Amino acid sequence: MMNIKAYITENKDTLLNELLDILRIPSVSADPAYAKDVRRMAEVTREALEKAGADNTELIETDGFPIVFGEKIIDPNKKTILVYGHYDVQPADPIDLWDSPPFEPVIKSTTIHPEGAIFARGACDDKGQFFMHVKAFEYMMKTNSLPCNVKFIIEGEEEVGSVNLEGFLEKYKSKLSADVVLVSDTGILANDTPSITSGLRGLSYLEVEVMGPNRDLHSGLYGGSAPNPINILCEMIASLKDENQHITIPGFYDDVTELSAEERAEMAKAPFSEERFKQSIGIGAVEGERGYTPPERVSIRPTLDVNGIWGGYIGEGAKTVVASKAFAKISMRLVPNQKSETITKLFVDHFTRIAPPSVKVKVTPHHGGEAAVTPTDSLAYLAASKAMEETYGKKPIPVRSGGSIPIVAAFEAILGLKTVLMGFGLDSDAIHSPNEHYGVFNYLKGIETIPGFFKHFSE
Repeated sequence: MMNIKAYITENKDTLLNELLDILRIPSVSADPAYAKDVRRMAEVTREALEKAGADNTELIETDGFPIVFGEKIIDPNKKTILVYGHYDVQPADPIDLWDSPPFEPVIKSTTIHPEGAIFARGACDDKGQFFMHVKAFEYMMKTNSLPCNVKFIIEGEEEVGSVNLEGFLEKYKSKLSADVVLVSDTGILANDTPSITSGLRGLSYLEVEVMGPNRDLHSGLYGGSAPNPINILCEMIASLKDENQHITIPGFYDDVTELSAEERAEMAKAPFSEERFKQSIGIGAVEGERGYTPPERVSIRPTLDVNGIWGGYIGEGAKTVVASKAFAKISMRLVPNQKSETITKLFVDHFTRIAPPSVKVKVTPHHGGEAAVTPTDSLAYLAASKAMEETYGKKPIPVRSGGSIPIVAAFEAILGLKTVLMGFGLDSDAIHSPNEHYGVFNYLKGIETIPGFFKHFSE
């Protein structure tokens, strides 16, 4: 039987070209203009699973985009791994900041990826990562080395909050019965420092609107007397944090669990350079909640960030108006024990309360999700750790991620399954940003490692 390394070497060009093909499909779930492309991507994903050797492949319809399902049951008495991924991608805007068209993938060398990186929207998040599982499964099928059962669910709405996934899980609970969920939608610390994500933050995402006069007003005739919604919105947002970058919403921290000194010391073992961090994103100094290190601020502490703000005239030249409305989108990353519904209500109540009587405020919750923690002593985690140690030559470090994958909590609540987050991306891969990319090394290393997880989990 050809081992996985030899298989990858022999089939490298094919493995890369097949990924480039799916990256050319602009499956942007947030924009209705791309609806046909998202559905086309679903069908291409189904075909890829079928070609790899999966049975019963189908598109299962939801109220939004379909979920791709496929399975291979070699023995009902053996363990079953449920693989999750998503085929939708973020919008590519702003297009003019891309060095190459976002849906015309190119491979080029970088400082971090001297062997080449694949530049395209979705390269890392999550097409490159879910496709690793398809290709690893294909290898196991071709070499008759699949040691257990496997089921796949690849959805098309992760980038818009997975709004139909929980209903899908409830409806198809028996169809999705398994022993563990395996997800590659996270990353590693560095290509020479493997890691496994052991925790995720939750999310509360809202849009706020501040309404003032019944129309845009001449800033000379009315400015200084009429309320300015943009000014007021900025003042309200500024008040949401104090001088220590502590969030001022009453009750916000009530359910936050403080980690022990020992737990924080263990986290601090992960390599981190503040200078390299600053250089990587082009900033002069770090910011954040006083009393916590930068890695702690982006992993074990909750946050509040403005994701977008707009209102008034933003076209070419000048137009001196007091706008009638101002808007902002705000996200709050949450830690274990904080509930997204509770935090959303606390925000709505507080934001409405601090608005001056001169304006009206509307807060629209969009989506949210709960934080999740993966035990590092479970059979599944240890299987992932062994698999990565074999392919990287060193034991992976458990790390808490600052990101959110809300469906991880849903898998546990609805299916009763823990999730292993064995991703292969890097923080520098610019997911959700212009010039998103994914290292060729990382893509192929994922394909090499995944069969090891199957082997060790099945033992």
